Amino acid sequence: MANSEKSLIDSKVAVIGAGVMGEALISALITYGVKPTNITISEKREERAAELISRYKVANADLATNVAQSDLILLVVKPQDMATVLAEIAPVISKGVLVISFVAGKQIRGIADIIGTSANPVIRVMPNTPTLVGAGMSAISCCGLVSPEQRAFTLGFLGAVGKVIEVDEDLQDAVTATSGSGPAYFFRFVEAMVDGAVALGLSKEDATTLTIQTIVGAAKLLDQSGDSPTTLREKVTSPNGTTFAALNSFNDSEISATVAKAMKAARDRSQELA
Repeated sequence: MANSEKSLIDSKVAVIGAGVMGEALISALITYGVKPTNITISEKREERAAELISRYKVANADLATNVAQSDLILLVVKPQDMATVLAEIAPVISKGVLVISFVAGKQIRGIADIIGTSANPVIRVMPNTPTLVGAGMSAISCCGLVSPEQRAFTLGFLGAVGKVIEVDEDLQDAVTATSGSGPAYFFRFVEAMVDGAVALGLSKEDATTLTIQTIVGAAKLLDQSGDSPTTLREKVTSPNGTTFAALNSFNDSEISATVAKAMKAARDRSQELA
C-alpha cells in the first residue's frame, strides 16, 4: 500500500446512517485498517447506536458535529432523506473533505449542488448486501476532484469485503439494477424453488436445505471452475433429460425477457430517484 494511500487510513471518518449497509461499511473500514477510534457514526436511535459502539468500539455524535470534525464522510442514508442530510452538512463540511455516497440514484452533481461547494471530491458507490459477509459487489464512480490516493483508498476498503469495479457514472443505474438489487432477485428465485419443491411433496425443511445447498454449490462452481454460465448449463443438460425439460419450461415462459424487464424496472426507478 502506498504511503499516501496509507495516510488516508488515519482519517477521521463520519458514517452517516447506521443501518445494515452502514454497519457493513464500518466493518469494511476496520478490516482495511482504519482504527475504530477514528470512526464516528451519526445515529439517532439510541439502542442502535449503543449496539454498534459495543460491537465495533466506534463513537456516536450528532450529524453537524460529526461532519465538522471529519476528513472523510460516508453517506449511507435512504434516498428520500438525502436532501435533508446534505442541507445539514453544507454549513459545516470542510473544504477538501472526501464525500462517498452509497445512496441509490443520487448523482454526484446533485450532491455537490446541495453541499454548495465545488471544492469537495465526491465518489458515488453502489454496493450490495453480501458485503455483510465479505462477498460484496460494489461499483464506484469518481468526480474529477478525486485524487488517485482517494480512489485507491475507496477501492481498497471496499475490496476488503468483496469485489469492486469502476464505471462511468451514467452506468450506475444499470449497476443498481444488476448487482445492487440482484441479491433480492436471487432470494426470490430461491423462494420459488422451495415452493416448487414443497408442491412436489417435500417438507418445507428438506426443500429449503436442498435448494439453498444447490444454489450455494452452483454459485461456488461458477466462481471457481473458470467455465461460463452457458458452458456449465450445457454440461448438466442432457438432451431430452430432466434438466432439458425444466429449461424448456423456463424458455417457454420467456425467462430472459422477464429478467430483462425486471432489471429495466429497477434501472428506471434508480433514475427516478436522482
